[in-house]
Amino acid sequence: MTTKIPGKHLSACTTVLVGKKASIDGSTMIARNDDTFLPLTPQRFIMQPAVTGRKGEVITSTQNGFTATLPEDGYRYMATPNVDVENEGEYDENGFNEKNVAMSATESVYGNEKALSVDPLVMDGLAEDTMPTMVLPYINSARGGVKYLGDLIKQYGSPEGNGVIFSDHNDVWYMEIVTGHHWVAQRIPDDAYAVAANQVAIQQVDFKDPDNFMWSEGIQEFVEVNHLNPDQQGWNFRHIFGTSNEKDRHYNTPRVWFAQRYLNPEIDQDPESSDLPFIRRTEKKIAVEDVEYILSSHYNETIYDPLGKLGTPETRTKYRPISMNRTQNSHVLQLRNDVSADRSAIFWLCFGVPAFSPYVPFFANATDTDATYANTPMKIEDGKSAYWMYRTLSMLVESHYSQFIQQDVDFLTDVKQLLRTHVNETLTNTRDLSGDQLTEALTTANHNVTALMQDKTQPFINSLIAHGLELSKLTFNMDKNL
Repeated sequence: MTTKIPGKHLSACTTVLVGKKASIDGSTMIARNDDTFLPLTPQRFIMQPAVTGRKGEVITSTQNGFTATLPEDGYRYMATPNVDVENEGEYDENGFNEKNVAMSATESVYGNEKALSVDPLVMDGLAEDTMPTMVLPYINSARGGVKYLGDLIKQYGSPEGNGVIFSDHNDVWYMEIVTGHHWVAQRIPDDAYAVAANQVAIQQVDFKDPDNFMWSEGIQEFVEVNHLNPDQQGWNFRHIFGTSNEKDRHYNTPRVWFAQRYLNPEIDQDPESSDLPFIRRTEKKIAVEDVEYILSSHYNETIYDPLGKLGTPETRTKYRPISMNRTQNSHVLQLRNDVSADRSAIFWLCFGVPAFSPYVPFFANATDTDATYANTPMKIEDGKSAYWMYRTLSMLVESHYSQFIQQDVDFLTDVKQLLRTHVNETLTNTRDLSGDQLTEALTTANHNVTALMQDKTQPFINSLIAHGLELSKLTFNMDKNL
């Protein structure tokens, strides 16, 4: 096996976090766009079964040679791994485990050269490609996830900068690993939201508040001994460990600006500001649809929209948008607090480009996923793959954007209502079920929504293809008799 340089997914992803009192229905929500360097890195959506009594099984990264022995017992969990594991790596990425703990990993972040010079990255350490596999099956809470991963980083080191998200019914935690061994995690306040975009996000750390902050062992002494704090007052993690450069101001901060502009339109901010706050509060109650809109956005209705008509060619390509053609999956992991725990975890998954494709809801209390999601081929083969169906839809809409976008908006509006109805009806129809009967019913509901969306999406794709043929420039009007 050839050892590869880790971090091939770096320079990617956008993260949105919502506390339970900031959401419209009391849910905690963690969400992220998983962006890669290539427009096509096919993924699957699967359920990894629980394990017990496993002896000596070793996980080995195909990307950087990291190896570790897996624990004997592990919970069932959802994941969206790559299809081509040997070349692209495992990358389980995101999901729920059977204890209703959610994890999304990772948001790529970058430490500065001063910090990395005294705690360099560990090239064969625990990276994104194996991180969820090493953590999600073994944790019982969001806070426990931070602690568990922190212990692994202490043991193995990190080969890259990563922002890692955990949630449960009560808590949302964001953990930033920025050097070989040092990290800080912050609990998102219940009445707040946060956005991160490939830049160290956490700001002032209160070491007297362990309920809302966690950190690597010895980090304060590390910063003091190595003279890393540039501020006269306070302990700002972003300032100490992060970067603030021209790339950040064009690639990263504008995405945070747009998300905050959407949720806090009353606040005037500069898209290139290095001081956009990590924690924000808004008078708006945040719904799943709001998070989906942010993750599917591309500076809509501004001069920076690459698909828009405002501004100039220069402004329309000035900033990196949130939704991209290389977004392989976009997800909102919702834990509802208005229903019983055994039916409260919902995985909203988009396998196409989020700007053009729907988020399909799957209940986490299930035993498998539909074959159209679980058996993604490397290439388009028979039209039965969810990944390829939604990638096709995305390509068609963007290729004829001005002609197709309104049809796509209407389609997405229609299926959003349909999918909300599916969730509501499923919760109503299963309210008297529990245990294995409930799990079986929710598994069936997941299969049903897959079939429902296949029946809605494929005819829509076919109609776009037919319309597209009418838009060909290889045409000529002449006498109908010739």
